[in-house]
Amino acid sequence: MARLQDRRWRFWGPMLKDVVATVPRLRKSLRASAPGLKNEREMWARGKELVVGVDEVGRGAWAGPITVGAAVAPQDRRVYKIRDSKLLRPVEREALFERIAGWCVAWAVGHASAAECDRMGMSDAQRLAARRALAELGVAVDAVLLDGRWDFVGHPDTRRLVGGDRISLSIAAASILAKVTRDRIMKNESQSFPAYNFDANKGYPCPVHRAALHACGPSTIHRRSWVFMDGLLWSGVPRFHRPSPQGSLPFDGAGA
Repeated sequence: MARLQDRRWRFWGPMLKDVVATVPRLRKSLRASAPGLKNEREMWARGKELVVGVDEVGRGAWAGPITVGAAVAPQDRRVYKIRDSKLLRPVEREALFERIAGWCVAWAVGHASAAECDRMGMSDAQRLAARRALAELGVAVDAVLLDGRWDFVGHPDTRRLVGGDRISLSIAAASILAKVTRDRIMKNESQSFPAYNFDANKGYPCPVHRAALHACGPSTIHRRSWVFMDGLLWSGVPRFHRPSPQGSLPFDGAGA
C-alpha cells in the first residue's frame, strides 16, 4: 500500500503545488452534516477490508468529460472537514484535495470524454469512467459504496446509498477528488476555448455558455449528441445521432 501511495503522489504531486495546504474553517451550516463511516464499518465487520466509495461528476454538463472518483478509506485514521463536494466552495474543495489524497489507502479518478459520451451514450460512458477509475486504483476492491440508486459499477458486492455523498465518508471523499480533478481539466480547456467561459461554468449550462454556443457553435469538447445542438443559431456543425444498435432496414417502397 505504501508503494501505491508513493507512486500516486509522484504522479499527482506536481498538480498539488498550488493547492492551499490549510483547509478553511468549516462554515456553521456544514458543521452538523458530516458524513460518517457507518456503512464502511458494517462492511469491514463482514471481512471486506478494502471498501471503495464511488461518485460521479459531470453527467449534466454540455461539455467536457464525465468523471468518476473512487476512494478507499483507511480503517484506523479519520480526516475532518470532508463534506459532499456540492456543499463546499471551490477554495474549500481545493484545500481538501491534498489532505484527502494523503489520507486514502488508494484513490483514483476515471474519465469518459465528450466524444465517448456521444458515441456510447451517457449511461455506458459513465460505466466506462467507473471501470477506468477502479482499474487505476491498483488494488483488488472487496466492496463498493455507491452514491445514488443506479449501479454503474457492477461489482458483486455493491451497496447503493441515496444521498451517499452526505452519508458515507469514502463517497464524500470520492466526490471531492472527482470534482476538483474535473474542474481543473475544464479550467485548462478554457485556455483553448475562452469564449465558453469554462473556467467559471465547467461546461455546465448557463447563459454565457449558451450565448457562446449560439455565436461560435460547439467546440471539440462539446457533447454534440445533446438536444441543445438542435436550437443553435450557428448551424455549421450538425447534431450527432448515434446509430441504432439494431441497425436500419432498407426501404423498398412496400406498403407505400
